[in-house]
Amino acid sequence: MQQSVTINDIAKELKIAVATVSRALNDHPAVKESTRRAVKQTAKRLNYQPNTIAASLRSGRSKIIGVLIPSAEINFFGSVIHGIEKVMSNNGYNVLIYQSNELYEFEKKGIETFLRSRVEGVLASISKETINLDHYAALKKRNVPLILFDRANDALGVPSVVVDDYRGAFAATSHLIQQGCRRIAHIGGQQHVAIFNQRLRGYIDALNVYNIPVEDDLIVYGKVSIQSGKECMQVLLERDPDAVFAVEDFTALGAIQAIKAAGKKIPHDIAVAGFANEAFGEYITPSLTTVNQQTGRMGEEAAKLFFEILNSKNKDALYARKLVLEPQLVSRESSLKIKNNDDE
Repeated sequence: MQQSVTINDIAKELKIAVATVSRALNDHPAVKESTRRAVKQTAKRLNYQPNTIAASLRSGRSKIIGVLIPSAEINFFGSVIHGIEKVMSNNGYNVLIYQSNELYEFEKKGIETFLRSRVEGVLASISKETINLDHYAALKKRNVPLILFDRANDALGVPSVVVDDYRGAFAATSHLIQQGCRRIAHIGGQQHVAIFNQRLRGYIDALNVYNIPVEDDLIVYGKVSIQSGKECMQVLLERDPDAVFAVEDFTALGAIQAIKAAGKKIPHDIAVAGFANEAFGEYITPSLTTVNQQTGRMGEEAAKLFFEILNSKNKDALYARKLVLEPQLVSRESSLKIKNNDDE
């Protein structure tokens, strides 16, 4: 196996000191421009790759950020990561991604992996299973900056970037009401997860504002998945709703499958709205009404918060910061009863 090229090899090639090569590669002002250029050209020709681990040990800076997400299969988190990587790359940082698979134990392992990898900070979205937050508190004790996005928990006292889930749910439910729906069901998620609780409250308050009774039998709780959405909708079909607001888009997709299997038309018989603006929503039949969470911007803002903390002298003030993004209703075929009464 061919050995990696080192700065010693570059020094021998150019017949100069190793220290000069090192300084040239790091653009030290004491090195002449002609020498810097020769060193970098030789490094490129020899396919020299810097030892980032060794460099981080010398400088105490790894230039690596850990990003912990519940699932890489969900487009929402992929879009957030895209925003994070954009900002990190522009600042010379690399991103280490770990997915918890919505499991508490995996989430703890992710934090342990980040600490072993000497990350300079962690950006995370809490798993649905997580109730105990000690592993996150441990980051704070070690002075590793922690920024939460989407699924945050104010009890940790760390900065976060979220969408206004309450307003998004209120807007989606109000939209269904404005389409003439009156028996609007809700398929909710686990209520210890703050965003799911806020979406439930938005749904209930929209009904109250329009003087529509809140019926407990039209609210069911699932596990936030296609299969769970399908099973919850099968229960709701027996209660004769004319619309359903699902806690997120995969749940809504399962609800659509159950409605179609029952021989009912969407939106004529039952209108459907989801939440998250997953990529598939635009392409299914009927296309899915949903709530856009500004995912790319969420990732960018979370990354910017890290650099604000890194460069701030008053870090305590930033730890209390919470950026709330505005949700955007995306109206599509699945809910437009007034204009599409004859559509499936």
